[in-house]
Amino acid sequence: MFQGSIPALITPFTDSGAVDERAFQDFVAWQIEQGSHALVPTGTTGESPTLSHDEHKRVVELCLEVAAGRVPVIAGAGSNSTAEAIELTAHAREAGANAALVVTPYYNKPTQEGLYQHFKAVAEAVDIPIIIYNIPGRSVIDMSVTTMARLAEIPNIVGVKDATADLARPLKTRVAVGPDFCQLSGEDATVVAFLAQGGVGCISVTANVAPSLSSRLHEAWRTGDLATCMALRDRLMPLHEALFLESSPAPVKYAASLLGKCQPTVRLPLCEVSPPTRERIKAAMIHAGIL
Repeated sequence: MFQGSIPALITPFTDSGAVDERAFQDFVAWQIEQGSHALVPTGTTGESPTLSHDEHKRVVELCLEVAAGRVPVIAGAGSNSTAEAIELTAHAREAGANAALVVTPYYNKPTQEGLYQHFKAVAEAVDIPIIIYNIPGRSVIDMSVTTMARLAEIPNIVGVKDATADLARPLKTRVAVGPDFCQLSGEDATVVAFLAQGGVGCISVTANVAPSLSSRLHEAWRTGDLATCMALRDRLMPLHEALFLESSPAPVKYAASLLGKCQPTVRLPLCEVSPPTRERIKAAMIHAGIL
């Protein structure tokens, strides 16, 4: 259903801190031109925690307007409030998104049964394909393979964005759930290994600034061109590291600013990256050949 290089889109802001709608739509168009296989607006990389509900919905609509059916759009729609997640997922469906990306509820620390009931409620309330976003590093909880297998029995829960960095996880999930469950990596640095373990793509931070290289890596994997795939993997590795030297998306927004795609502005409590990090980002972009 979804595969390949899927950027978790940044949300550009103006100098005053408002959503820069023109820059965002230009950015979406560039991503499609560069070969990205699908798009994720309003995820964590899009600073969804600090977007108002109106801004969140508007960003989804702006993305869909430019995509115009050329590539799938998976709208970020998660929350640690089930009712809020349902509201955002319903909007994603009404706006025309192809799927919703729903994160495990952060801070609340629900049990595995609580996780099951949360995702079941969202899936039953909104008839749209749902991708579970499992990211223990940010949400403090880890959905077990057993819970994911239970949820996969619900027809419109179709896949997972796995940001556990556990490379045994995709194979365990494939064995438990089956090969049709769409497994997307949430960790750029381990993407090739993830693909080898049963994954089909990556919801990527790096693809924001290296969309062509990222899409070519996935296409090389799919066609069995391992030499090209591995060469691109090595070329991108310093960039993967540099973009997480400080809290994301501050580093990737700075990188995008060097390409003239947006201002480096982020919303508090995030702040712009430090001078040493800027130098590391520039060096990594030069190494990748994008600067």
